[in-house]
Amino acid sequence: VGAILEGLQSVKEDGLAHRPVEVVFTRGEEIGLVGASNLDYSMIKAAQAVVFDGNGPVNRITGASPTYMRFDVKVKGRAAHAGVEPEKGLSAIRIASEIINDLPQGRLDEETTFNVGLISGGSVRNAVPAEAVFGGEFRSRNTETFDLVKIQLLATLERVRQRYREATIEEDLEVMFQMYNLDPEEPIVKLVTKIMSDMGLASDIRPSGGGTDGNVLRLHGIESVVVGMSTNEMHTVDEYVVIPDLVNTARFCQQVMTYGY
Repeated sequence: VGAILEGLQSVKEDGLAHRPVEVVFTRGEEIGLVGASNLDYSMIKAAQAVVFDGNGPVNRITGASPTYMRFDVKVKGRAAHAGVEPEKGLSAIRIASEIINDLPQGRLDEETTFNVGLISGGSVRNAVPAEAVFGGEFRSRNTETFDLVKIQLLATLERVRQRYREATIEEDLEVMFQMYNLDPEEPIVKLVTKIMSDMGLASDIRPSGGGTDGNVLRLHGIESVVVGMSTNEMHTVDEYVVIPDLVNTARFCQQVMTYGY
């Protein structure tokens, strides 16, 4: 945001001629590209976009992004007093843990990851828990692998259903964004790499396991290229910004608006 605002301010202060520009700031990107998905695209005229949301310096370009599936699973068992009559209960937490134990975790290959990131259940310490819920995600830049992981998840749920027929296991799956592979011949990609070259920056195009607003913009027919925003160690308590990189990001933003004008 700081780099974009500085780029805009610089163009205005210097009275520079520029291409038509629309600036969009979205909310809720981290929890599933919520802002971009709910944007009123009838308000946008632009056919091209530069998205400042990559890790690293501005010349690091996201060359590929995965399809992302979120899932939530609710398990209903049967409550009972844990100290008096535990045999009458059916532990939803135990069932949920068995499902999770049978699922893949972490990096499955260079294009695919799987993670269970949320879990809760039970109500008190001395009762067999009647309910448990957990949620997670998987993502892949390979369509076939993505489908296979989905099949594995559903098959695991079905196996545990057969193992615990008195329990209820419900799942909710939703694709939050779709994969893409950047075409180096797209006009916006050519523009971005040419500007970077003129700035003395070597374009560093590499795949990413993350999603950005660029995934959603592309679904709406807007050619998008995702560039770095000068952050490092993203999503950790050690995240930091390199000031010279941030200055370059602002300079690049200005050049995108004014190049050829």
